[in-house]
Amino acid sequence: MTTAETARSTRAERGTPKREGTLRFLLILGGLSAFGPLSIDMYLPALPRLATDLGASASTVQLTLTAFIVGLAVGQVVAGPLSDAYGRRVPLLIGLGLYVVGSVAAAVSPDITLLIIARAVQAMGAAAGLVISRATVRDLFSGKAMTRFFSLLMLVNGLAPIIAPVLGGQLLNFTTWRGVFVVLTAFGLLLLVVVAIAMPEPLAVANRTPARLGPVLRTYAGLLADRSFLGYALAAGLMFAALFAYISGSSFALQGVYGLSPQQFSLAFGLNGVGIVLAGQLNGRLVGRFSERTLLAAGLTVAAAGGIGVLLAVTLGLSLVGLLVPLLVVVSSIGLVMPNASSLALSEQARSAGSASALLGVLQFVVGGVATPLVGLGGPGTALPMAVTMAGFGVLALLAFLTLTRPAGAGLPKTLK
Repeated sequence: MTTAETARSTRAERGTPKREGTLRFLLILGGLSAFGPLSIDMYLPALPRLATDLGASASTVQLTLTAFIVGLAVGQVVAGPLSDAYGRRVPLLIGLGLYVVGSVAAAVSPDITLLIIARAVQAMGAAAGLVISRATVRDLFSGKAMTRFFSLLMLVNGLAPIIAPVLGGQLLNFTTWRGVFVVLTAFGLLLLVVVAIAMPEPLAVANRTPARLGPVLRTYAGLLADRSFLGYALAAGLMFAALFAYISGSSFALQGVYGLSPQQFSLAFGLNGVGIVLAGQLNGRLVGRFSERTLLAAGLTVAAAGGIGVLLAVTLGLSLVGLLVPLLVVVSSIGLVMPNASSLALSEQARSAGSASALLGVLQFVVGGVATPLVGLGGPGTALPMAVTMAGFGVLALLAFLTLTRPAGAGLPKTLK
């Protein structure tokens, strides 16, 4: 570790940057990390109308979502190493520019083919925001201070996957699906201006690594060979899958099966979002008393238990309350799992934080994306597929953590330091 890194780590453990700097980074990085959920979920309520306007089949319209997921995965793999080589600001500004161009193209697309292409461009830009926001946290903080900051980020981005579909549905009361992309364009432009003006470069030149193909591939191979990193990344990704299952299946389950009105469903959806935020802030307070590993184990255990509770509530035909309680438990546990899993996964990757952040994000969205089609297997008249998917991924997340990671001092060799 260089002298500069040591000094920065020491300052981070004391909680620096100063309060005003922390708030600035919190708002900027929270906005950047919300790109993916907002861009995926906000336009979902508009898909039927979009299909009609562009004369496309439902399966073809679904390709706009597939293109975004693929673009998000590819973009993170590219943006991570570039940010390790050229600093965080330049790749981030380029990514934000791409996002704006893609959003404008999506808003004015005359046919479904151009919309699919525009969504891929939009995703490549959004990927830079996701990767670089996590890598910047690693640049600025270490140890428990890093975990506390990831917990603070839950205030900003923990609600994004929950409120985005609701926000998109409300926007459709005033505009068309094209208006949703106009709003996303404005969001991208705002962040582009803010980053250009208010975000200093967090990665010192001395800590950068060349973006040559061979070293980049070796870095990714080393990360995949690091059992602890892979365990933390898979735990986060599998929990993300449980959250995706909830997002994609809860509307059908709670309204179609349990009879909630749209207003009642929105209330239940929002309550679960508040649960994520509260759990994240609880995690920030507990991290000084317990290790990140202990808190992650607790979060994953609670999530697995809650997922099993959801499955039991559905299979035993319990009342609505009997389902809502374990749902709240599972969704809220995200606030405990994500800050600790991210902090532990990145803690040993000071020299390759961008690449590690990229792989962490790719695993989250690729594994999480598997949940959406699984939820729809049983059709809209049953909540069982959602319950099985949530319980299954919750248990798998706990198993990945228990089998792949090791406590500090257990002697597991690290491939990257």
